[in-house]
Amino acid sequence: MPMKLLDCDAGIPEREQHVYIKEAGEDTTKFLPISNSATIPGSLSERGCAFCGAKLVIGGVLKDTIQMIHGPFGCSYDTWHTKRYPSDNDNFQLKYAWSTNVKEKNVVFGAEKLLKKSILEAFDAMPTIKRMFVYTTCSTALIGDDPKAVAKAVMAERPDVDIFVVECPGFAGVSQSKGHHVLNMGWIHEKVGQVEPEITSEYTINFIGDYNIQGDTDVLQRYWHKLGIQVLAHFTGNATYDELRGMHRAQLNVVNCARSAGYIANELQKQYGIPRLDIDSWGFSYMASGLRKVGDFFGIQDKVEALIAEEEAKWKPQMEWYKERLQGKKMAIWTGGPRLWHWTRAVEDDLGVQVVAMASKFGHQEDFEKVIARGREGTVYIDDGNELEFFEVIDMVKPDVIFTGPRVGELVKKLHIPYVNGHAYHNGPYMGFEGFVNLARDMYNAVNSPLWALAGQNIQGEVL
Repeated sequence: MPMKLLDCDAGIPEREQHVYIKEAGEDTTKFLPISNSATIPGSLSERGCAFCGAKLVIGGVLKDTIQMIHGPFGCSYDTWHTKRYPSDNDNFQLKYAWSTNVKEKNVVFGAEKLLKKSILEAFDAMPTIKRMFVYTTCSTALIGDDPKAVAKAVMAERPDVDIFVVECPGFAGVSQSKGHHVLNMGWIHEKVGQVEPEITSEYTINFIGDYNIQGDTDVLQRYWHKLGIQVLAHFTGNATYDELRGMHRAQLNVVNCARSAGYIANELQKQYGIPRLDIDSWGFSYMASGLRKVGDFFGIQDKVEALIAEEEAKWKPQMEWYKERLQGKKMAIWTGGPRLWHWTRAVEDDLGVQVVAMASKFGHQEDFEKVIARGREGTVYIDDGNELEFFEVIDMVKPDVIFTGPRVGELVKKLHIPYVNGHAYHNGPYMGFEGFVNLARDMYNAVNSPLWALAGQNIQGEVL
């Protein structure tokens, strides 16, 4: 069918080009929702800003790096401790928030001196930390501060420190996707190649697009270790600043989250000739397929098959138990971008769950191409969805559970519909064989909790 104008969007007819319902026999390339475009005025977007995409998603995950936010303190606070990405150094990156705390007088007179003072104070307060990211925000970009000049001056005074500047004010792009791009491209051009990694295996990779949410990196690292593969850099889960400077020596870039990570993988291929291999690490079938791709590249197919057999013997009985009880349940996925197409066939093939609606906050055209190709007929696809659209779609498809972030999650809980945190997980990790069992468990617990029925009961007037 053509693009769909929802009833709630009658006053914003432009939204018709952002909603599609898949039907049989259609050339879906003609009905891709418009994406990666500015939010239409009048539509209450669920997107984040470019700064958020750089700091919260990618840079803030590094375990040995000060994250200095050059702007008002609210920008720092809003991106602090909202993702569950642990590390093996006592979670340094989760404990602190740094900000230059720009005030009105700094906007008027300039804030470069304040930035230098803040950088030096941060290094002095944490003498064992020698690496820093500096992020511009809307206010400091608008007044024309030059953070790169400040960083250069500090590094000249203190040769033992290294600073990377990410110029990604919130207004730089239409969504957080722009922040992914700015950080990735800046890093490859300014920092990669500055450190020579120690090579300990004949097989080396960069694993790109894994941010160690609730221990995802630990699960995947066990697989690489059993296969004898050395990961030079995890981009950026449980990673160090200097590990990412040595990415140029890998034989292969294994890309998981293609939206936030694809930029740097493509540039590594252009500049250093490192081939790119995309995998999905959520779901039994996808994880096995991804491991086989890597095994084929290195010629270690026997090791891969042994690993898959071992993991499936351990976890498949539990997966089958959940599949029997989740068969036919309806699920909506309202997340950032790639997880729509990472998860849709994984939950349908491995759990028998029907994905009935998908909404992307920052997906691009190629993301919608993938997810619509993988999706079933009758599924609703939305770019940059708003609150009223979510209400209307819920009435249309009546999902049993929704995978989304806490903001929309709190909204749907008021409708007595369970949600699973698709951004930072409920009880992860969710990657790998073990992780997908965790995901199935959280879905099972969500749809079978008696609290939803109790929450819907009207007890007004009852005598307690």
